Amino acid sequence: MNPTIQKKPLLDRLSVVQLISIYYFAAVSVTVFLLSLPIAQKEGVDLSFMDIVFTATSAVSVTGLTVVSTADSFSVFGIFTIALALQTGGLGVMALGTLIWLVLGKKIGFKERRLIMTDQNTKSISGIVRLVKEMFFVILGIEFIGFLILGTYFMTYYDSIWEAFYHGFFTAVSATTNGGFDITGASLIPYQNDYFIQFIVMLLIISGAIGFPVLIEVKEYLQVSKQERTMKRFSLFTKLTSLTYFVLLCFSFIVVLLLEFNHFFADKSWHETIFYALFQSTTARSAGLTTMDINEFTEQTQLFLSSMMFIGASPSSVGGGIRTTTFALVIIFILQFARGRFRVKIFGREIEEEDLFKAVVVTFLALIMTFVVVTIVRVIEPFPLISIIFEVTSAFGTTGLSMGITPELTNVSKILLITLMFIGRIGILTFLFSLNRDRQESTYRYPKEKINIG
Repeated sequence: MNPTIQKKPLLDRLSVVQLISIYYFAAVSVTVFLLSLPIAQKEGVDLSFMDIVFTATSAVSVTGLTVVSTADSFSVFGIFTIALALQTGGLGVMALGTLIWLVLGKKIGFKERRLIMTDQNTKSISGIVRLVKEMFFVILGIEFIGFLILGTYFMTYYDSIWEAFYHGFFTAVSATTNGGFDITGASLIPYQNDYFIQFIVMLLIISGAIGFPVLIEVKEYLQVSKQERTMKRFSLFTKLTSLTYFVLLCFSFIVVLLLEFNHFFADKSWHETIFYALFQSTTARSAGLTTMDINEFTEQTQLFLSSMMFIGASPSSVGGGIRTTTFALVIIFILQFARGRFRVKIFGREIEEEDLFKAVVVTFLALIMTFVVVTIVRVIEPFPLISIIFEVTSAFGTTGLSMGITPELTNVSKILLITLMFIGRIGILTFLFSLNRDRQESTYRYPKEKINIG
């Protein structure tokens, strides 16, 4: 008589990365349900199921691409639902779940810690719960300060205190989470001549996109005494992430200035030119809010901004894309390889080969995915190639900048963009590993043989 084989529960048989994907899918499903309620939509508005799914995915993935006007389609309840989805996607589903577990007094087990580690793209399981707590307080603190500043300032724009702080709240959440949603109906174009609002929003965008570990290390640095600061040593992650982020930001600013100097900026004053270029360069990292119609830029600028959206924000941040450190490692590796060096050293540290391998894989897969989606959408849609490239890279980078073609896309194209937004938020490696539960490497080796390359 054969002994009875006890099968493990389904959740126990799934890998960590598969569970992460399921939890994000669940978050999108809950958002779809809430946005489908009559109370979430304005009277007389009749949204299709695809439009609601697209909006929910865009919110949870903190992208900001929309197929309907958020301001004209959703009620106050719907707007707050989108804000909650942005917060969930920005912090990460597992981080938010951990906070709920802590509030309920539940113990955070090893598997839960591994889930958080994977969701936040960190390498160490130690101190992961503390990281989540720090993330929560830092991000909410930044949002609260932004809410107070913007809400108070918006009183000069709106008739009632409620309306001013309502706009201040949503703008602070959307900017900090790099969500890209707006409730003005025209992004930040109504404030295109208000440099104070733009400055605050840019600070909020950078705070969300620079990476949670960076914010936490900076907070700890500011909290210690001056004598202890001289002893403080920032991690390699913080150094590389910060350097790459701000180099890309400055580079993007200069390139946009040069490309548009004799075009969009030709009749603009010096201060208009600086703020238009700086804001669009900042928002192209992953935010999606804009102070102008992107269609007014030349094709070369639109293509350049597409490449910036493809790179995206920093790891362990609210943004998507291949991430800044991935881009940095690939570029540094190419430069080192061209000089005949096979080991990458940065800030007195040598980068592990596994990290270099992952960086190349992520970049290569991202290029393939975006190329395939661009090709398919170009075949079935009548829009110019540059517009399609812009929308696709915006979806993958969870940016939300748009040239206005998203509402006109067919359902097939919308599904492709939904998939890219989802992958862009959870990360390519997480998505790739979710397709295969058993990732253990073989214990045996084959004989090695060289192949001619190039």
